Amino acid sequence: MDERVIVRFAPSPTGYLHIGGARTAIYNWLYAKKMGGKFILRIEDTDAERSTQESIMGILDGLKWLGIEWDVGPYFQSEYIEEHKTAAQKLLDSGAAYKCFCTKEKLDQKREQARQEKRDTKYDGTCRDLTPEQIAGKETRELPFVIRLKVPQDGGSVTFEDKVYGFIEKRHEDIEDFVIVRSNGQPLYVLSNTVDDIHDGITHILRGQDGLANTPKQILIYRALNAKIPQFSHMSLTLDTKKAKISKRKHGEIVAVDFYRKHGFLPWAFVNFLVLLGWSTSESTQIFTKDELIEAFSFEGLNKSNSIFDVRKDDPKFFTDPKAISINSHYIRNLPIEDIFPFVKMELKKAGKWDTSFDGDKREWFLNTMDLIRSRFNFTTDFVTLGRAYFSNDFPINEKALKKNILKHKTLKDWFPMLANTLEAVKIFNLETSEQVIRDLAEKHEIKAGILINGIRTAVTGQAVGPGLFDVLVAIGQERVVARLRKATDYFE
Repeated sequence: MDERVIVRFAPSPTGYLHIGGARTAIYNWLYAKKMGGKFILRIEDTDAERSTQESIMGILDGLKWLGIEWDVGPYFQSEYIEEHKTAAQKLLDSGAAYKCFCTKEKLDQKREQARQEKRDTKYDGTCRDLTPEQIAGKETRELPFVIRLKVPQDGGSVTFEDKVYGFIEKRHEDIEDFVIVRSNGQPLYVLSNTVDDIHDGITHILRGQDGLANTPKQILIYRALNAKIPQFSHMSLTLDTKKAKISKRKHGEIVAVDFYRKHGFLPWAFVNFLVLLGWSTSESTQIFTKDELIEAFSFEGLNKSNSIFDVRKDDPKFFTDPKAISINSHYIRNLPIEDIFPFVKMELKKAGKWDTSFDGDKREWFLNTMDLIRSRFNFTTDFVTLGRAYFSNDFPINEKALKKNILKHKTLKDWFPMLANTLEAVKIFNLETSEQVIRDLAEKHEIKAGILINGIRTAVTGQAVGPGLFDVLVAIGQERVVARLRKATDYFE
């Protein structure tokens, strides 16, 4: 029987959870779910200067919002620093590593000389074969040292089969004796990360392409510690439209997961979008339920070519990747209305427009109204902006709609009160009666129905477009429609 799959997501808490990290977490989580395995969350917080509690919470909250649940953790790499040091000592004791007393100044001098002579600048192994007596003498003088791993000098190579990039080979002669512990006693990432993966029994490592350079070094550490080597896979990078790597520093908050939560994305819609940044199936399917995606996901579907994330910080219409918006709008318009309800409720609460009756005696009306107006919406925030007039009497009016549909037609100043009085007198206010009143008024006074309908829509919703007007009037209700039509005459003052 095959061993149980164990994967991990190991972010550094030096900033918010960005889309690249989220994508890595999602892929690992999907694979664990598909294989009935275990997904571990490890926070690599050994960079004390840059790691913050705020960043840690941002990562945890971001993963929770996306619906990515971990089976083990979160635990913190800093808690296992002694285990990393023990591994380094084990490598020293076995002769797989050695103490290097070369100073930074001396190393810089040698590298510069090698550059001038057009030679390889990698470490020349000065301290590799120091005798025990030489080492003891340097230690007696309390000279600082780093610990380097001995790379075999046998003319061989490190080879592995990457699930994405295929067969990878790195000759030993092209790898210098690399540092695994700094002179201050702090283990480096290449050692700590490997020791943690051994400790956790990680069977599959799926990470970004930028981790590929470390893989041969880590395999050498696995071998030196007589540990089983996991299956490595490296994802393509996510680039912007100018082919620059997506980064927190360059692109700012627009590549942060929290940015999309604040701007009205549904969690699973965003997961669906992120998965498609670098992965595809043989089918043309773009929209997946959770179960469908778990079933469809495989490392074989990961693309070698880099994916493009369309950053549009200065475009007020899209502000981010249009594909992300398209997928989100699909979910907004097609999910069962009950599934969207909690997110719309949250947006209305944030805007101070939530009424407890919407979750009480008006719940059915609220859900029906959500269903009526969502067909043109892309984000949950649209229910507060474009749809505010349905849930509050305090709503903005679109300036272009005001000029085109109301102010351009001066006679509406007289027709609005007349229409308000007529609608107020209707005993049964429904689709049929509201339409009949408006069309009768238009015919009696020889008013173009289109002018009246567009004017009414803008007066009662603040918008130029929306669902059928008579559905809108019934949803807003007789009393509020009448009051808004009377108030609309103020626009002419």
